[in-house]
Amino acid sequence: MFERVLIANRGEIACRVIRTCRRLGIHTIAVYSEADADAQHVRLADEAWPIGGPRPADSYLRGDVILDVAKKSGAQAIHPGYGFLSENTAFARACSDAGIVFIGPKPESIDAMGSKAAAKALMESHAVPLVPGYHGDNQDVAHLAEQARKTGFPLMIKAASGGGGKGMRIVREEKEFADALASAQREAASAFGDTRVILERYVEHPRHIEFQVFGDTHGHVIHLNERECSAQRRYQKVLEETPSPFLDEARRKAMGEAAVAAAKAVDYVGAGTIEFIVATSGEFFFMEMNTRLQVEHPVTEMTLGLDLVEWQLRVAAGQPLPLRQEQIHAHGHAIEVRLYAEDPDQNFLPGSGKLQTLRLPAASEHVRLDGGVVEGDTVTIFYDPMIAKLIVYDIDRMQALQRLREALARCEIVGPKSNIGFLERLARHPIVVEGRIDTGYLDRHLDEFLVGDISPSDAVLFAAATAALLRDEADIVATPADPHSPWARADAWRIGHAGTRAIALTLRDRRYDIEARGYDGHYLLQHGDVPCEVHGARLQSDGLSARFDGESLRLPLRVDKDHVLLHDADGQRYSFTRAIAFAWTAKDAAGSNQVIAPMPGRIVLVKAKAGDSVEQGDELLVMEAMKMELALKAPRAGIIDSILAAQGEFVDADTVLVRFAD
Repeated sequence: MFERVLIANRGEIACRVIRTCRRLGIHTIAVYSEADADAQHVRLADEAWPIGGPRPADSYLRGDVILDVAKKSGAQAIHPGYGFLSENTAFARACSDAGIVFIGPKPESIDAMGSKAAAKALMESHAVPLVPGYHGDNQDVAHLAEQARKTGFPLMIKAASGGGGKGMRIVREEKEFADALASAQREAASAFGDTRVILERYVEHPRHIEFQVFGDTHGHVIHLNERECSAQRRYQKVLEETPSPFLDEARRKAMGEAAVAAAKAVDYVGAGTIEFIVATSGEFFFMEMNTRLQVEHPVTEMTLGLDLVEWQLRVAAGQPLPLRQEQIHAHGHAIEVRLYAEDPDQNFLPGSGKLQTLRLPAASEHVRLDGGVVEGDTVTIFYDPMIAKLIVYDIDRMQALQRLREALARCEIVGPKSNIGFLERLARHPIVVEGRIDTGYLDRHLDEFLVGDISPSDAVLFAAATAALLRDEADIVATPADPHSPWARADAWRIGHAGTRAIALTLRDRRYDIEARGYDGHYLLQHGDVPCEVHGARLQSDGLSARFDGESLRLPLRVDKDHVLLHDADGQRYSFTRAIAFAWTAKDAAGSNQVIAPMPGRIVLVKAKAGDSVEQGDELLVMEAMKMELALKAPRAGIIDSILAAQGEFVDADTVLVRFAD
């Protein structure tokens, strides 16, 4: 086994690899960009080396710099994680030439499967079923348009290199093809440095089911069962689980055998994933192979009781696979979701900023958390805004889903916006609960999963106010000299009458004022004209119990001096901010005479000019931020007065990009 391993990655996966290495007694060497000097993977590793600027192209994609660090630090092997250089043939070959083990497949295997086009050609030669389409070398725009017509619509444009949903577009009509192709090529160039694409017939309502495969240097290849990843938004996986609720044993066996055959076709070594598109009829088609560890690998580990990073290390060190195919036995059901700094109600706009509060459920036999940040860390604009992966496990799917709901209810993020509310609605939606979701459902029915502008009921406001009152009372310290003094209580006592306290709460820039009389869990509350009597209120470790107008309720709730987080009886999340009771300043709404940058990023396309007449919703600019393209649209109809940003320019958040004439 290796003694010193360099991790050529950052964030969650770097921390994940470090944990396994530490358990095995392997010395870990981290690398970091200027933006990551204080990152958790730097703090966890035994040593860490700087490798360049904050942009990936200036640091984590600099294979030459990383190799130089590996040599200087005495690393015997490099673990690439996923993303960045994990599927880079040149880097894998450079490692080998330098006498350093690349913990991954052979360069030839990456070459064969790293390109979607090459992989499809190879699978076609081995009689693996493929979706009709074009995966040739001729990338002339006119030729691609002709091949699109031959394939038929709807079709999918995919970046030939890379994955993760980047450079993918669905085209339903021929007139949309040119713009979609240009957009996919720009995104592919930015993410992978390669503009080549392939075309595929788009299978309506497909399932996405992938098989984990593993090979060693002794000629053994096995699969470790499937993962279903059909819950997707813009081709990005949102929820992953195993086993798939769609497969029966016969289909599982057939797909597993096809996955192993595909891996053997390229003499595969290490961890990989064969991804299939599965039609509603059950017919399956090879989609692509990821020649690396997948983000969703923990669900496989949870059901098999394995450590796939340990398997990677052992196989890379020349050891045979620890188990044979007939020794692979799954137990129970596991589900993974990813907590992101993003705003679902603003088209999932990626977020950045300091994590002022980061509360996650405690790890247990049913709950696992893989993260790369802690409270107080900053989510930067330069990388994927994932905060943590939440993985749950139980004996069957229904109980695993309940574990997921309970775990999500215990998550709280203050700072950048998060997708927790979106995930909670996902975990309760019938299409997910019944296991019927296909890869396009979220994009077709996104409104069903968005929290939107839901106003809290009076019952929710009274519960939040009760929690705030109890919290304030617990903070009061009785005067030591006179513990019976009326000033030792936070009950607004006044000479001659019972005092009134004001509790002010804000939610999505709206303010709610609740009047309160009483003390120690017994209150008379009023919101507007609606009164409520509260008795027997008590804060517990995981919530609030009280009688509201005689009805006893227990609600999941967390309160501190600044916030109240609670869930109502339907599981709807409300995250209130405490406000000063007698002061209020409304947040100014953004003016409709300008378009501002929603976050830092680079302008990749300017589609309008001064003097243009535009309609509301017309695309004016395209911005790239956090490896995604964001279309910036006209807030109203009108005449453009000026365009204040140029193509290729990097802009800060809140920069005015377009002004409209008055």
